[in-house]
Amino acid sequence: MFNNEIFLNIVLMLFCYAYVLFVIFVSSKISNMQKVSRKVSRKFLHVMIGNLPFIIPFFTINIFPALVAAPFILVTFLASPYSPSKNVSQKLKGLADITGEGHQLGLVFYAISYTISALLFASKPYVIAAGILPMAYGDAFASIVGEKYGKRRYRILASKSLEGSATMFIASFFSFTISLAFFSALYPFSFFYKIPASLAVATIATVIEGISPMGFDNLTVPAFCSIIFLLLGGGN
Repeated sequence: MFNNEIFLNIVLMLFCYAYVLFVIFVSSKISNMQKVSRKVSRKFLHVMIGNLPFIIPFFTINIFPALVAAPFILVTFLASPYSPSKNVSQKLKGLADITGEGHQLGLVFYAISYTISALLFASKPYVIAAGILPMAYGDAFASIVGEKYGKRRYRILASKSLEGSATMFIASFFSFTISLAFFSALYPFSFFYKIPASLAVATIATVIEGISPMGFDNLTVPAFCSIIFLLLGGGN
């Protein structure tokens, strides 16, 4: 027999599922609109799902945030061109179309990053935010700005632009810093003392995104950003 705490966590988890499915549905509809590229719809999906760390403080059992993300590792894989079941891939056509436009395993890597972060830091969602928000907001805006306005190109392992990298830094810093203001109202730490760590997170996010091959930044950016945040005392 479920107690009230488990029941409330399940309800919150189901709400998260509904939110993610709704975002996927809206993203697929956006991709069908004229004058809206599938890249924009995919980045909209990244940004909106990146807001999930703001819900984690309301879970009271730590395993549930990971259970929110883990099923989508399978779902996004089945929607990818690597799916062993073309029938399932066809049923997930809306998500498959968005996935196929970018790196074919990018959303799978996204789900993996979120699941691992949630397993390790569910009790400190601001550490999860350190990894997820630069990937969600920073990478999304960097990609769009870089494609449209990127004039000064450079290449290490992938072609990038200085304009996109600058946008990556700005979007990462502001999205994560705003999240720290939110989390500081719920957890016993000072928002202002974590601003230097936020600057470091934005810096490492920009560097890692700049040298990561397409799609793999969905793994590398969250990992390195979380690590640098912890090393600078952000997890305290």
